[in-house]
Amino acid sequence: MRCAGLHLDAVAEIPRRPIRTTGELLIPKRSNGPPGTACYTSCTSMNPTEDHIGTAALNGPAEVPAEVPAEVLATLAEIGEEVNASLDLDEVLARAAALIKRHIDYEIFGVLLVEGNGSYLRHRFAIGYTRELAENLRIPMGQGITGTAAATGHSVRVSDTSKDPRYINAIDSVRSELAVPLMLQGKCLGVLDIQSRHLDYFTRDQQNILTLLGSRLAIAIENARLFEKVKTQADTLLLLSEVSRETSAILDVEELLRRAAEQTKRVIDYQILSIMLYDEEQKVFRHRVDVKHGQRVQGKLRATVSEGIVGAAATLKEPVLVLDVTVDPRYVMVNPETRSELAIPMMHKGKVIGVLDLESPIANYFTEDHVQTLSILAGNLAVSLENARLYEQLAKEEARLERDLQAAKRIQGALLRPVPSEDYGVDLAARYLSAREVCGDLYEFLRYGPQQLGIALGDVSGKGTAAALYGAVAIGIMRSLAPQKLQPAAMLKQMNQLVGERRIEGRFMTACFATWQKGRQKLRVANAGQSQPLLYKDGRCGKIELTGFPLGIFEEATYDEWGVTLEPENILVFHSDGIAESMNGEGQFFGNTRLRELIEKHHELTAAELADRILNEVDWFTQSAPLSDDRTLVVMKVR
Repeated sequence: MRCAGLHLDAVAEIPRRPIRTTGELLIPKRSNGPPGTACYTSCTSMNPTEDHIGTAALNGPAEVPAEVPAEVLATLAEIGEEVNASLDLDEVLARAAALIKRHIDYEIFGVLLVEGNGSYLRHRFAIGYTRELAENLRIPMGQGITGTAAATGHSVRVSDTSKDPRYINAIDSVRSELAVPLMLQGKCLGVLDIQSRHLDYFTRDQQNILTLLGSRLAIAIENARLFEKVKTQADTLLLLSEVSRETSAILDVEELLRRAAEQTKRVIDYQILSIMLYDEEQKVFRHRVDVKHGQRVQGKLRATVSEGIVGAAATLKEPVLVLDVTVDPRYVMVNPETRSELAIPMMHKGKVIGVLDLESPIANYFTEDHVQTLSILAGNLAVSLENARLYEQLAKEEARLERDLQAAKRIQGALLRPVPSEDYGVDLAARYLSAREVCGDLYEFLRYGPQQLGIALGDVSGKGTAAALYGAVAIGIMRSLAPQKLQPAAMLKQMNQLVGERRIEGRFMTACFATWQKGRQKLRVANAGQSQPLLYKDGRCGKIELTGFPLGIFEEATYDEWGVTLEPENILVFHSDGIAESMNGEGQFFGNTRLRELIEKHHELTAAELADRILNEVDWFTQSAPLSDDRTLVVMKVR
């Protein structure tokens, strides 16, 4: 409600508009009554019936019976034109107050509208009242002068309020009062009430004028109220849309509940709010948010599914509106000051996931409009809550998976042996970069004794955890064969048979295996579908042309073996396809040619330096793009 704190002088300053009438414009004359009283000399015999009032309100001045004076028609025409010129209710009432002031010099003015489901009157517009009095005064229907006018549907004029037992003494100085009901189709919308500090101040003529005006003003008020209601509904829908967008973007349950309490306050000015979520395991509603007069409080921790108004809403799966909790046997007192309560179930796919509960210390506070608005809000909130719950569950699962992957990464790192510290007459380096948390590539060093070393590099089909586990199996097989000191071709053949016995559909691995004999400086190599090794010798770098079936596809596969005697500064490079097949933004591969040229250019580097240079060059070529495949290197440089 907004009460206008207008001064009487301010009302008088509202400009007059020309009076349009078919008759002669008549100026109102002073009466012989108290100072400031205006009336029309020709209207003393006027005493319109209710039928006349209805005709004037519905059909306009031209239809009023002949005994209504022309100056009254002119006043009604002007007032009707003014009050119908706006759909803003406060503006309509302000204009009406100003126009009436020009013809009836009142001191106190008020328009009270029926509220509380027709149980009381409350000021919507007031002049001459203090703001606190106007905002807090509620007059029960049938009580007081205004309550009587509203209940009977007839105007009430009191010449001496001190002698009328119906008078409610809100302002001590008032001595006379005139209250006119605002009737529309037989229903009272409110009361137009004027008061004076003078005895016997208002005349019957003024009563008749206000009675005629009341019907016109009732129509203007109803139109303004309808417009205000539609505008409020439109504003509420926009607000609900905004609230829905904001809450749907929140994926943390606690943050969502906190924001829901704040956003609900924007939709309805509640005093007490609780948001309860259903615990399926315990079969109870748990209080997750409790707000009392704007402050977070610790409310009741839980409620059963059949307890109180909340339980009723959950059981019925529909809103429960209680206008007066003192007369509802379902009510369970938690807040002693509560007088009305509204519980809205939050539904998702036919299941109650929680309840939005609002309480007020004022009886009849919540309306059907509140029910409709909060039902929409509760529905949106239920969807957002379910999304947040699913996201929370997913986040927990992802966190668990991440912990498992990190553990797997540490285990895989432990499985990959470091470069041998023994002197085999070569400088060794091994590097690997994983495209995911764990790597599908592998490398291994097998010590055949103080003079002989086995070197392996493999690449399991696919990536991630499955490839890493498959690779771990291959490393285990290779180590189990190490005591036999198999040469490259024999090692790959044995591995192929053993891997084939543990065949997993859609899984295989490529591998390259070499043995190095320190004393003879002899290198032997065999290949099972792995990227062909590179050998830097005699000032140039070339591929060792060896091919073969990947392991785990054909159990009877055999492999070729190639041997060569190396000299100091010769370099052997095993590499996975993730090196040569790395692609830049233009779709170009790094390729074997760039890799060979890089080795030739930097052959003077140590094995570790060369391995790092290769990986850095590939990273620069791809502009540090995320890895699409694992990158693994083993570099051996003869001392």
